[in-house]
Amino acid sequence: MQSVSHCFSKVKNDCVKFIKSQETSTDKFKNKEKMIKSFLIPICFWIAKKANKQKPYFIGLAGGQGTGKTTISSIIKIILEKYFKLKVFKISIDDFYKTREERFNLSKKVHPMLMTRGVPGTHDVKIMLDFFKKSKSKNFKSIKLPSFNKAVDDRSPKKNWYNIKERPDVIIFEGWCVGAREEINKTLTKPVNSLERTKDQKLIWRKYVNEQLKTKYKKLYSQLNCMIYLKAKNFSLLQKWRLKQEHKLWLNTKNKSSHKIMSKGDVINFMQTYQRITQNMFKFAPKYSTIILNLNSNHQIKTIKYNK
Repeated sequence: MQSVSHCFSKVKNDCVKFIKSQETSTDKFKNKEKMIKSFLIPICFWIAKKANKQKPYFIGLAGGQGTGKTTISSIIKIILEKYFKLKVFKISIDDFYKTREERFNLSKKVHPMLMTRGVPGTHDVKIMLDFFKKSKSKNFKSIKLPSFNKAVDDRSPKKNWYNIKERPDVIIFEGWCVGAREEINKTLTKPVNSLERTKDQKLIWRKYVNEQLKTKYKKLYSQLNCMIYLKAKNFSLLQKWRLKQEHKLWLNTKNKSSHKIMSKGDVINFMQTYQRITQNMFKFAPKYSTIILNLNSNHQIKTIKYNK
């Protein structure tokens, strides 16, 4: 008989092994077993009941910078595959960033701030929509999907792309702005930080990004069957966690001489481009998400809420 305890006994070793692989000497995960047993396994039971092997079940998983989206989505994948025997494919919206050349052209055509990856408008939505459509096809054929190398800030060579040979039962689509919704126009006029105040005085960047959310991204996110949202306490915590993330990226980069990994100042400036949408999601995402994981200041899941 399936139960949380039985599931935990079967997946514990694999989950803990993965978590340890994400740790550094100065950044250790606390209460690993509690997170798995009390929060993530119950979520997987919920997903397994919803999953229909006739077509993929699309899960959007969102949260601000450094909230642990990759770690949590990876553990959910491990549990669903090992215990529930579901075929799971996990990908980040980050892998669909436009190339440096495409963003350069966009920055010249629309606004210089669009050279910086991250906000809606800097992803290739067409590839994402094609992926969703092909995944649902009854005549499923293998799908090649891009991967993005943040260390060089560009799309990886095609030999390093994902190759999905079998149709997944569950697709986890994670990213900081997954599920984000547009703002009303009047709230765009007031800048939320110094970057908007000095670099977007005519609101061109803000309006362009908001229009992308209102149109292309709205169509994309409508494909999702459910939304899981990781809610941090405030934006300053996200900056702290994002710095840790960048440090980890540096440690894992083999060719450090050619890296484009950011300094502390770079990270703070970089995150200003994320601030508006992130703060808007703080306010509204818990209202329209299916499952909300509330995080404490120590980067741990404190509570969980299921919206009907």
